[in-house]
Amino acid sequence: MSGDSRVPGQPLWAPWRMEYIEGARGPRGCIFCEPATPVADRERLILFRGRHVFVLLNRYPYAAGHLMVAPNAHVARLHDLDPEARAELFDRVSACAEILEEVYACDGLNVGANFGAAAGAGFADHLHFHVVPRWNGDVNFMTSIGEIRVIPTHLERTYARLLPVFQERVAR
Repeated sequence: MSGDSRVPGQPLWAPWRMEYIEGARGPRGCIFCEPATPVADRERLILFRGRHVFVLLNRYPYAAGHLMVAPNAHVARLHDLDPEARAELFDRVSACAEILEEVYACDGLNVGANFGAAAGAGFADHLHFHVVPRWNGDVNFMTSIGEIRVIPTHLERTYARLLPVFQERVAR
């Protein structure tokens, strides 16, 4: 533990959690739909906008680089999308996987969607896919026993690192 200034039993501060907790209590709109008052893409953590879908960082990630891909349309199920939107959705999920593998040199990826609240969807009315980079040994006692997530980089740094790649690669 050389260099570790933490004393056993000392609190681990996660000030961003309060924003998450308080937001869960109050009324909230769909995070994937355009807000009534325009908000900059950077503030919403949107990395890419396509014709039918967009890509954004998860504000409360499971791992650094945790992306979400969502259709512009507020729909709950894949069959509610027209074939062109569905094709673009899967193309972007694939592009996100490729970009994360390149930029973060991850050992693997979790890619998935939860359809319906019973399946764990936090926003069940607006379908979206998660693309989460994973590394060997990244889930240790902190998550499994301590119920704590350790994200080794700040969200703004992740955004700055991924945005140029999306602008160069996906916008072509």
